[in-house]
Amino acid sequence: MAVCVGFISGLVAVLLKNGVFGIQKILTSGFASEHFNVLYVAFPFLGIWITVLIIHKVIRKNPGPGIPSVLYAISKRKSILLRHNIFSSLVTSVFTVGFGGSAGLEAPAVQTSSAIGSNLAARLNLDYKTKTLLIACAAAGSLASIFKAPIAAIIFAVEVIMIDLTTASLVPLLLASVSALLTANMFLGEDTLLRFNLKDQFDPSAIPFYVLLGVMTGVFSLYFYRIYLFITKRMERLKNFWTRCVIGGLLLGLIVFVFPPLYGEGYDVINSLLSDDLRTVTNSSFFYDYTNSITMMLIFMACLVFFKVVATGLTVGSGGVGGIFAPTLFTGATMGFLYTRVFRYFEISNLSASNFTLVGMAGLMAGVLHAPLTAIFMIAEISGGYDLFVPLMLTSAIAYYTSKSISKHTIYTQELADRGELVTHNKDQAVMTLMNLEREIEINFVQVKAEETLGELVQAVSRSKRNLFPVVSPDNRLVGIVVLDDIRQIMFDQSQYEELKVREVMTLPPEIITTDDSMEIVMNKFDESGAWNLPVTKEGKYLGFVSKSRLFSAYRALLRETILGE
Repeated sequence: MAVCVGFISGLVAVLLKNGVFGIQKILTSGFASEHFNVLYVAFPFLGIWITVLIIHKVIRKNPGPGIPSVLYAISKRKSILLRHNIFSSLVTSVFTVGFGGSAGLEAPAVQTSSAIGSNLAARLNLDYKTKTLLIACAAAGSLASIFKAPIAAIIFAVEVIMIDLTTASLVPLLLASVSALLTANMFLGEDTLLRFNLKDQFDPSAIPFYVLLGVMTGVFSLYFYRIYLFITKRMERLKNFWTRCVIGGLLLGLIVFVFPPLYGEGYDVINSLLSDDLRTVTNSSFFYDYTNSITMMLIFMACLVFFKVVATGLTVGSGGVGGIFAPTLFTGATMGFLYTRVFRYFEISNLSASNFTLVGMAGLMAGVLHAPLTAIFMIAEISGGYDLFVPLMLTSAIAYYTSKSISKHTIYTQELADRGELVTHNKDQAVMTLMNLEREIEINFVQVKAEETLGELVQAVSRSKRNLFPVVSPDNRLVGIVVLDDIRQIMFDQSQYEELKVREVMTLPPEIITTDDSMEIVMNKFDESGAWNLPVTKEGKYLGFVSKSRLFSAYRALLRETILGE
């Protein structure tokens, strides 16, 4: 199964890369490098328009954000991705990125491959743990085939997809990564996205500069995170999807027109920076004639750093399909290159442009994705720059710590974490996230009304096997509860049967659970109230009660199924 999923992941990567490359070659092959081209305004807008048209008129399903959709399926859908994810993100991302959308293909590749692996496992009636492992295999295979970095791909599955790295999971992950890599090589050859040969050796005297770069990329990752979420959330407020498409697409086109390096994924720009070739980066832009001006080039590079995330947010927010992996690498590389140029400009130090470009990619990836090990091995593998392991580790660790200390979650996980739906490596929290509250609600409680008499309440007691009685309004809203122990002294006093009303003997529940509460909040309410049973409501309407003992039983059963594999 792992080899099969790896092979499929390799094919998906080949289809995506060839599709985007073919479209971009057709659209931009005749562009003159020394002149700006107004078509840079039209192409990104057209790509997003085609994507939105396909989503709403052809597929009629939104593929959703790539990796967050995978994480949501693991946490709340028993690791089953929707069937349309098999093809929806594959088709739409090709048009989005091929026409110049400033996003990456890694997330669509992971989502497509994961959907195939998930549905294949579901068809074979495999358990949750195996389905989750195959999703991780698909993610590892996608990254391995795209970047030719099988070790980093496995670490990505552990750090981002949250799979446990055990002996049982390591072998399938290895098989999936290797089979995906061989499949990609079969169709694409040995060519890699980033072409780099280490020329400048690591200089220990440059360690303070790598430390500072780690701090800067860690801080800048917060800018990346917050600007991206700000733009996408603002675009979501525009309820009409055609309005989002027009506004976001045109703004994106204008940004790409002014800064053509922001067109598409940007790996060609990264390769130029690694070669210290700034003139190629300015092709077809207003800055082409100013490559000899150091000041203008610093301004140009700074604009690329700050506007890449804006372009990515507009791409996704306006309806395009793509991920943040490639934009993170682009921004980190540009930032590392700019970093060296600034120190050269002020004659502080003659830093290696290629080395700091590589390490800048690792630093920003560690900060944005909270995946320092993935960043270290990814950059080392794709560049062959294992001699830079020390600065890669140093910068990535500092960037990760800086970012994590300020923001606990990433772009991938923030929304899921807010809803309490994020599976983590914390076993208790992971199992609680996987639990379904509504499945544990007990409904065999006899309901009473506030205006009923004590006599009617006693009749309800005789029909019930429980010692709790929810008091509900005519529209089924919970107004209180009656505890059997509270009325035991008066329930046999028939003289009060017609005088006392239920509203006079009912009490308010110590806590009320809603269906929107995460399991962590539910358990906190039990702990703080000291109750053994609590009522559950949905949009204010009474549903039933949930007991602590039932939750513990469900927890133990889920622990055996998902963690222990029983």
